Amino acid sequence: MKAFKKISSAIATFACTLAFTSAFTSAAQAANDIKIGFSAPLSGSQAMVGQDQLDGFNLAIEQYGGRFGGRTVSLFKEDDQLKPEIGAQIIRKFIEKDKVDAIVGLGFSNVFMAGFKTIVDSGVVAIGTNAGPSPVAGASCAANVFSVAWQNDSTAEAVGQYVKSKGYKKVFLLAPNYQAGKDMLTGFKRLYKATVADELYTQVGQTDYSAEIAQIQSAKPDAVFVFYPGGMGVNFVKQFSQAGLLGTVPMFSVFTIDGTTMPALRDFAVGSTFGAMWDAALDNDENKKFVAAFQAKYKRIPSEYAATGFDAARIINLAVEKLGGNTSDKKAFSEAVRAAGKEFKSVRGPFQFNNNNFPIQNYYIFEVVKTAGRIEVKQSSVALKEHSDAYSNQCPRK
Repeated sequence: MKAFKKISSAIATFACTLAFTSAFTSAAQAANDIKIGFSAPLSGSQAMVGQDQLDGFNLAIEQYGGRFGGRTVSLFKEDDQLKPEIGAQIIRKFIEKDKVDAIVGLGFSNVFMAGFKTIVDSGVVAIGTNAGPSPVAGASCAANVFSVAWQNDSTAEAVGQYVKSKGYKKVFLLAPNYQAGKDMLTGFKRLYKATVADELYTQVGQTDYSAEIAQIQSAKPDAVFVFYPGGMGVNFVKQFSQAGLLGTVPMFSVFTIDGTTMPALRDFAVGSTFGAMWDAALDNDENKKFVAAFQAKYKRIPSEYAATGFDAARIINLAVEKLGGNTSDKKAFSEAVRAAGKEFKSVRGPFQFNNNNFPIQNYYIFEVVKTAGRIEVKQSSVALKEHSDAYSNQCPRK
């Protein structure tokens, strides 16, 4: 009996030791993970925009075997619901509770701005994959805050220049009433420099555009320029087309017709022209591999949001490699991200971070056409080549 008790005691001690060792090992492994906080709208009418960013980011993680720079990736995913107050809470959670090494996504411009000061004060590396608000690109630029997407004005500048080159004299402008909408119309006007028939700002998330379409019909413009991302774009373009305007009034857009909206628009988008820094139609080797891999995994064509998510992950991976896996020095990590932006091969073609940590990149013009019953997006031209945004000279960083 005594021998049995001794054996039982020994077994119990061994089990406790094994459990403690296992827990300690798991904790040690978790502590060595690189922690990434991802925030975007993942519900509601703009969920498709956030989901594509997340899917592009996850595709790159998968291709790297679940690691950045040799360290296992732990991804903390949150839905900002397109609400600035929720976005700000998520940023604080990432920094204070989750102790993330980097934050990716950052939502739409209004959400981005809500968490901006907290990010700057923390020194944590943050990479926007959708928004590019003008204040962050200008005087408020920060060493640890990046955009791998665009500065809001720039894509619209490309379309403004293109529309001007085509001789349109009177254009009607529409956008949602928030920072990005204001930036987009400002950018269009900056290089268009001709008559604006009218300029309307609608509610964020609006679904019925009948009143605005009536105003367009009354104004009789030469063309229309719009910025309506996600579900807003689907509703506007469908209603614009159903009103019989798409065939008579040329429509130019940014972030309105893309991989997230084309499945719902199809024929409604035919005949439209849009500007973007990327599309699946771009003909380069990196992009061909990305588009094929994304389609194989997710069974759909990626959008520009998926492309920015994919590129963000590749930049982080290279930055972590440069540091030998050590991201504890936040300043050094920020500098490594900046350097990685110049060295990696983007799916969009030329890319590097400007002094304000916003992209220097090409902006292209694309057309939606229908050939032999098949709807296609075709690249028309490069409107702005290796373009720097209009606010970089206001950034004190050199």
